[in-house]
Amino acid sequence: MSAETSQWLDVAAAAEFGSGQARLVETPTVAVAVFNLDGDYYAVEDVCTHEESPLLGYGLALEEVLDGGELICPRHGARFCIRTGEALTPPAYDPLVRHPVRVLDGRVQVGSSPLPD
Repeated sequence: MSAETSQWLDVAAAAEFGSGQARLVETPTVAVAVFNLDGDYYAVEDVCTHEESPLLGYGLALEEVLDGGELICPRHGARFCIRTGEALTPPAYDPLVRHPVRVLDGRVQVGSSPLPD
């Protein structure tokens, strides 16, 4: 299923989803972490590529797993670029899976299907 045929899932009202905030959304197959970075929205699967541990869903405060535009794995400290999904530090080497995000009628929505590599 491509981004064009992806099921769009409601995340939040754009007016209530401020810069530096994140939301966790359950798709039919995986949890997706959605971020607002300076008014731009990004979504990545909430699974560290090192040992498949939850990232945002681990249960820590956002300040403990978000450093600017980087997402930090709470288990082993791997860092990922939220914008690109790229693994920035070991022990992770594979990128996070990204999902499409759009704003439609004032609502932030995430696609259930990943973006192509």
